[in-house]
Amino acid sequence: MNKVDELLARVLDAGGIGSQSELARSLGINRSGITHARNKNKIPEKWIIKLYRTFGFNPGWLETGTGSVFLDSRSDRDVEFQSIPKVAARLSAGTGSFECEEHITDYLSFQTKWLAKKGSANQMVAMEVFGQSMEPVIKEGDTVLIDQSQKNILAGAIYAVGVEDTILVKRLEKHPNKLVLCSDNKDYAPIYLEREETDTIRVIGKVIWSCREYR
Repeated sequence: MNKVDELLARVLDAGGIGSQSELARSLGINRSGITHARNKNKIPEKWIIKLYRTFGFNPGWLETGTGSVFLDSRSDRDVEFQSIPKVAARLSAGTGSFECEEHITDYLSFQTKWLAKKGSANQMVAMEVFGQSMEPVIKEGDTVLIDQSQKNILAGAIYAVGVEDTILVKRLEKHPNKLVLCSDNKDYAPIYLEREETDTIRVIGKVIWSCREYR
């Protein structure tokens, strides 16, 4: 059986979804997108992310049909840990730009109760940082956890922010008629955005956690 057909059958049954058209709407695609994936006999990774975030499906189960169906507490009150996808897109803590493609490279596990206290787990994603502008708090190579549901700016908090084709990790401050993107590394000057320029930025989400792997 086609891999995509197997996935669709699993999801329609477990999610109580009435039709492929309804599923396509949940994925934010049209029916031709499903047909294209079926013809390639390949499950798009963006589907896995969307289904995980929307329904809480276990990514491993989505791909293979084995293991627990759900990862979060909506389906299993005894779940103690929840997996958050880590994507290949790397956040800039300097001035460079990068390809922001949602390509899952790994999953990080966190205590479900802890995630619930920090924000919306199904809207969280982990990414790697490069650049030195947020040192010593966040160093190049660190992994940060971003809650994309938290876009309202709290002064002094750290956010992932899209500026044109660049995504930066910065502390945000609000000044009269200005938004300031601040670096912890004093070698990097603040970025001042006038009120009319703030419409050109995109607050991706609040950084709620970071970790460092020693090599």
